Amino acid sequence: MNIGLCAQVACIWEATARKPGNVHRFRDFRDTSYVDFLVSAAAMAPTLDRARGRRVGETVLDAVRATRSVAATNTNMGIVLLFAPLAAVPEDRDLRSGIADVLEKVDVADARLVYEAIRLASPAGLGQVPEQDLTQEPTVGLREAMVLAADRDLVARQYASGFQEVLYDGVQALERGLGPSLEQAIVLCHLEFMAKYPDSLIVRKRGLAEAEESCRRARHVLDLGWPHPGASQTAIADLDSWLRAEGNSRNPGTTADLVAASLFAVLREGIIKLPATWEPFK
Repeated sequence: MNIGLCAQVACIWEATARKPGNVHRFRDFRDTSYVDFLVSAAAMAPTLDRARGRRVGETVLDAVRATRSVAATNTNMGIVLLFAPLAAVPEDRDLRSGIADVLEKVDVADARLVYEAIRLASPAGLGQVPEQDLTQEPTVGLREAMVLAADRDLVARQYASGFQEVLYDGVQALERGLGPSLEQAIVLCHLEFMAKYPDSLIVRKRGLAEAEESCRRARHVLDLGWPHPGASQTAIADLDSWLRAEGNSRNPGTTADLVAASLFAVLREGIIKLPATWEPFK
């Protein structure tokens, strides 16, 4: 399948699903709208379609530049960082075996390009770190730089782990949820990620304690049997309200990035085939 199309569809599905705490087709943020995510997906898709045979860093920087030409705020920095190496896996390799070779080849030149892209996107909540800070030029390869950040950022952790969380946790959650409603499978994947991993964006903006609280609340929704009617529906509505309080500063944005990458993986691997019917959950 066309890689750019996989990327665009994955982003549209992720943005459209009514995931708690995120922008979706019925909820915007003050400075970011659902349409911003749609046009960002369209803008970056051609760059990702050319990812094979190019530096991962080049793909990341070009995708961010394309996005900034259509969106005034950072809509997809995490998504681009996740999609670029996945899109570079050769067509004749599956993602789980092929991603290791891609990550082995990234070097300090890729790191410099990615640092430039992150500075251009200007994602929220970035502070300073003692080693390989974004305000400086990197002196290690991209994977090494990501390993240094892996304990505080779930996107960086994918470079360190070989995309274990995306290609195993995320893909398996989507497979478990597939059935009458694609939207329901996406929300289930989102909840399972939230319940297992404190969201990096929440950590940066609100602190670890609130990120861990978001984990507990997501786990409570799942423990009540979501999506079954009754108490689980009240619990997911309460989770959504809590995440949207305080000016949406508890937005689980990194979780959304992981969901998008998981959707890219199931499309690229043919687990979900296009055309696919979008069925909302009730």
